[in-house]
Amino acid sequence: MKQAVSFLILLFCIQSSLKAQDTLPNFSVRNAGNNRVIIGWVNQFPAIRQISVQRSFDSLNNYKTILTVADPKAVQNGFADTKAPNDHMFYRLFYAMEGGAFYFTIAKKPVVDSLFSDARASDKQSQQVAVQPFPNSALRSFVPSFYVYTNRTGYLQLNLPGAAERKYNVKFFEEDGSALFTLKDLKESSLTLDKANFSHAGWFLFELYDGEKLLEKHKFYIAKDF
Repeated sequence: MKQAVSFLILLFCIQSSLKAQDTLPNFSVRNAGNNRVIIGWVNQFPAIRQISVQRSFDSLNNYKTILTVADPKAVQNGFADTKAPNDHMFYRLFYAMEGGAFYFTIAKKPVVDSLFSDARASDKQSQQVAVQPFPNSALRSFVPSFYVYTNRTGYLQLNLPGAAERKYNVKFFEEDGSALFTLKDLKESSLTLDKANFSHAGWFLFELYDGEKLLEKHKFYIAKDF
C-alpha cells in the first residue's frame, strides 16, 4: 500500500514537471545521473522536416550532431544521451521546415532532475529511472526509457545492466494494449531487435521485469522505412 501511494505521488510530480514550456523552440535537458542526459521536446509544427540534437563543450562553437530523429513530425519525442564526455555539456536543437527555413534553439546545460534522483533512491536495486507515459501526452515531453529505446539507426535497443546476474523479461504490446510477444530470461546486457519484429511503424508499449518484479512500463516509437 505504501509503495502504491509513493508511486502515485511520484507520478503526480513527474506529470506536473513535464509542462508545455518544452514545446519547440523550447526543450528540456535533464541530468538523470550515471552519465545520462535526457533531452525532450514537444513538436507543434506540422511542416517540420528535420530535428537534430547537437552537443558542444561551450554554448557558442563546435557543435556536433549526435542524433537526427527518425520521425521529426512526432508530437512528443526525446533522446537519452549516454555518450556525453561530462554532465555539463551544452545542448541545442537544429530544426528545418519544409520550404528550406531552418532554426537553432538556444543552448542549454543539463539540470539535475530531483525526480530521477528520488526514484533511484527509492529503488536502488532496480535502478529504474524512466517514467511512464501519461494521458494527454501531446502537451508534455516524451522522456525515452533508458532500458528500451530506438537507437540512431531506428532499431530497438535493449540496455539491461547486470543481465548475467538478473532474470530480465520484456513483454511487448500494441499501443492498444494487445499482446505481441515476450523475451524471457535475457542474459545479454546489450541487445538490438530488428524492425521486422514489429509488423508496422508507430508506438508500442513494453513492460520490463526482473523475474516477477515489474521494473518499468513505458513505450517506444518505430519509424517507417523510406
